[in-house]
Amino acid sequence: MTKTKKSLGQNFLIDQNIIKKIVNLVDIKNEEVLEVGPGTGNLTIEILRKNPKKLYLVEKDNELSGLLNERFGNKITLFNNDILNFNEQSFSRNQITVFGNLPYNISTEILSKWIINLKNEYCWFKQLILMFQKEVADRIIANFNTSAYGRLAILTNWRLKVKKIFDIRPECFSPRPKINSSVLYFEPKNDYVQIEDPKNLETISRVFFNHRRKMLKKPFNHLFNGDQKILDKLKIDLNLRPQNLDFDTYYELTREYEKLRN
Repeated sequence: MTKTKKSLGQNFLIDQNIIKKIVNLVDIKNEEVLEVGPGTGNLTIEILRKNPKKLYLVEKDNELSGLLNERFGNKITLFNNDILNFNEQSFSRNQITVFGNLPYNISTEILSKWIINLKNEYCWFKQLILMFQKEVADRIIANFNTSAYGRLAILTNWRLKVKKIFDIRPECFSPRPKINSSVLYFEPKNDYVQIEDPKNLETISRVFFNHRRKMLKKPFNHLFNGDQKILDKLKIDLNLRPQNLDFDTYYELTREYEKLRN
């Protein structure tokens, strides 16, 4: 029996009904598929049953990587690598469907990295089916004027359409986490606000949400030196709080920020 490593945020999905529900969300026959954090291969088996054209696995744990290679052999292409240091565009020229029971401790970093690395029109993935802690998932799908709204929702909504599929109880995992999980479905947007460098959007949202309960005046003055033209153009009231500005306002603020820096 493989021991889980707390340092890697490992919680293996063991409920067969949930595994089937996840894999049945999309048609992957003759498609290229990437699975992130396959663990002991419970989801991997179900993916292979759907006859994908190719199945790539990224698994950081050396022991699990060896076990997966023994178990699946030439049915998979395995990368024994840390997903945060992995170049997702290095192994295929086709759009890929991604499944991931993401390690809880780095799930937001993984999603943020994938979005920030979308530097042009092309998106390397066709769709993402990812699992997060429910609390994190709620932040990803949050809308403005809600307490969960913040950097994660703003970054995600810039390039991706996202919807919640279902929640998963702790007893569906081994070891059991102390919290519920949620499965989210993402697909790239065709229409989005053009930003030169997504890192600038991350900067804007970080500065504004560093003090989410404070009014907008301080972060706005810090970034834009109180530029009244920008306030008038975007119709921003500095007495509001960061959670009161909608997605598009943050994207337009990022464009104004890039103009100033150029």
